[in-house]
Amino acid sequence: MTAVPYEPGSTAELLVGPYYDFLSENGKLWPMVGQVAAATGTVANMRAVVAAAREAKMKIFFVPHHRWASGDFDGWRFPTPSQQGAGRYQVFGKDTWGGSFHQDFPVCDRGVVVAERWAQSGFSGTDLDQQLRQHGTDHVIVIGMMANTCVESTARYPMELGYHVTLVTDATAAASADAMRAAHAVNGPTYAHEITDTRSLLADLAVPG
Repeated sequence: MTAVPYEPGSTAELLVGPYYDFLSENGKLWPMVGQVAAATGTVANMRAVVAAAREAKMKIFFVPHHRWASGDFDGWRFPTPSQQGAGRYQVFGKDTWGGSFHQDFPVCDRGVVVAERWAQSGFSGTDLDQQLRQHGTDHVIVIGMMANTCVESTARYPMELGYHVTLVTDATAAASADAMRAAHAVNGPTYAHEITDTRSLLADLAVPG
């Protein structure tokens, strides 16, 4: 497969849900994803991809999940099990440590924080598409949490809108090896233009890995 032309001016990285609750051993969701994340080297690989994107002068779009606050789902007709769980355990609590971006992924220059999403897709009900288009983006590299839910939902939609989509298999994690396989080996090839790993992506970005 030939290297993808990731031009800095038209390529953006989508960093999905980089919260402490996902990515820290003390996070509320670490017991669910920690075994896969540790085996995959997820946080280190995410850090390497973000550093490479910044070195290549690419825009980084932070795609955050809604931060829980009391009463969020009161009166909702059809909250999902994950939304109900977020309310029960106060996952990604607003103004809490767990609902803050992990220290390895600060918002600095070239970073754009888009509107928070209520469910899985970073495009549904947010300004992500508008932000990408206004910044001249046509290629997106998607990393973050979790592979078979928010990453997959966020990565599917830009394909529908005409973007080139790249998945990075080891810069994400999930609750099981089966979920990772479903995300990358089963579902990914139906919509992603490129499915790669961190080492290969760094080579395509011409950044030593």
